[in-house]
Amino acid sequence: MPWRFADYTLDTDTRELRLGADLVAVEPQVFDLLAFLIGNRDRVVSKDDLLDSVWGGRVVSESTLTTRINAARRVIGDSGEKQQLIRTIARKGFRFVAAVTEETASSGPEAVTPPPHFRQQVQLCTAKDGTRIAYATVGEGPPLIKTGNWLNHLEYDWESPIWKHLFTELAARHRFIRYDARGNGLSDWNVRDFSFEAFVGDLETVVEATEVKRFALLGISQGCAISVAYAVRYPERVSHLILYGGFSRGWCRRGLPEIEKVMAATELLMRQGWGRKNPAFRQYFSAVFMPDAPTELLHSFNELQRKSTSADNASAILRSINDFDIDHLLPQVKVPTLVLHCRGDSAQPFDEGRRLAAGIPGARFVALDGRSHLILENDPAWIRFRDEVREFLRSPGTMSSP
Repeated sequence: MPWRFADYTLDTDTRELRLGADLVAVEPQVFDLLAFLIGNRDRVVSKDDLLDSVWGGRVVSESTLTTRINAARRVIGDSGEKQQLIRTIARKGFRFVAAVTEETASSGPEAVTPPPHFRQQVQLCTAKDGTRIAYATVGEGPPLIKTGNWLNHLEYDWESPIWKHLFTELAARHRFIRYDARGNGLSDWNVRDFSFEAFVGDLETVVEATEVKRFALLGISQGCAISVAYAVRYPERVSHLILYGGFSRGWCRRGLPEIEKVMAATELLMRQGWGRKNPAFRQYFSAVFMPDAPTELLHSFNELQRKSTSADNASAILRSINDFDIDHLLPQVKVPTLVLHCRGDSAQPFDEGRRLAAGIPGARFVALDGRSHLILENDPAWIRFRDEVREFLRSPGTMSSP
């Protein structure tokens, strides 16, 4: 729902704030606060109302609330002195007092129609060790394959605000192919082999099953290492290589002895509490992957993790990921490569993204603003990520000799 006030437009569907045609950077929590105030502009909004809606009922200090109100005023050109848009009502709360016009969202030249998730075609193929891998195809255009990562579910991902905007963007412009890696989603859960080679083999199996001869390849998080390995083995198949939030060395390969104890404790917690309705055990990963996400997104990712795999599988997958090491493969990449990484990534340090890009000959590196390990629609990095990927995929890929 786009709301227009003063010279601003706030769109709750795209989660964008614009001043005229220019995009205004706004923190997710401040965006939620603005949206709540505007949506309830016919009344005074109390502190309790804001705590319930924006903070999910959590107890926060008066200074935190004041800081967020001041931030909301700043991004729309208001202040505590002026109070032309957001007015403080003594001992009552706050009210949005500017005139607001509700608009019907228009479809400009860049607008896309989200592909209904029920139109995707889900099929199964079988890896060399007999593991059944589920993959899905949706959309039309140049083929783009996304490598499996933590954690995926072919059906539930379309319903999740974590992935839906990204998948919609890619499927609207490509024949978009993705799969649930072994132990995840609709693929076999009863699996013993979670080695790096097994994960690469899953990607090889899906490529052969789809009969796609040449395609762009997208890796996210640990999917980057798997994508690099595939591109090195089959450079003639990969036209473009996109790596986001990736790393060449898992945590246990970075010369940090203390990390072994941390990971052992994490795996124990996962095995004991992963599948429980209480999300406390999964909340750790949600908070690390998306430290600035609003409460509803954290809840959504908690539930997505629970549905995507079992406690034993989650523990085994994490152990394998932490042992990845592809440093030796990076100089062998011969395909056009785009590497993107958030400066404040709280799950994989920014330096790991720089290391990944520095090791790949000719790779282009894009530093994104933000702290999320997953690229959320309301992150300041999303628009830059989307535009960089679009432009990169428009460029002609080069065919390398094997």
